[in-house]
Amino acid sequence: MIGAQEHREKAGRGPVTAAIVTVSDTRTPETDQNRRYLEARLGELGHQVAAYRLIKDEPDQVEAVIDELTAMPGVQIILFNGGTGISPRDTTYDVVSRRLEKTLPGFGELFRMLSYAEVGAAAMFSRATAGVCRGTLIVSMPGSPNAVQVAMEKLILPEINHLAWEIARKG
Repeated sequence: MIGAQEHREKAGRGPVTAAIVTVSDTRTPETDQNRRYLEARLGELGHQVAAYRLIKDEPDQVEAVIDELTAMPGVQIILFNGGTGISPRDTTYDVVSRRLEKTLPGFGELFRMLSYAEVGAAAMFSRATAGVCRGTLIVSMPGSPNAVQVAMEKLILPEINHLAWEIARKG
């Protein structure tokens, strides 16, 4: 049986192609600091950003961007930020979770564990989630810059190549 380390080695360090989706009713492309951080950090590591979308937290817009980006050739991972809370306006989680064919419950669990160390019990308000839709990894994280950095640095980037490799495997 092959372990995680062997899989990481097989996955290599080649570039992963990502799409960034910011879900916000107030941000603009000019004020979207999560976009700037994600593009810079992925670029530093040799990964590519093939698309960026800024959408409102409206179910039809979330559905449409999932359809568009999972159909885009070469996109291996879609990084959503925003819309994961519990307010009536937060609907991103609801749409994303319905579309996932395979879920990665550990992502949300680990994210909330890491968040608890920083924000205490309020970490339970996050509905961060991840999984696979149409052969593409979708990660949905909160929209606060600190939350995006925690998710990326502690969870996504250490395994990004391994995740992309696992999803692309045919057997």
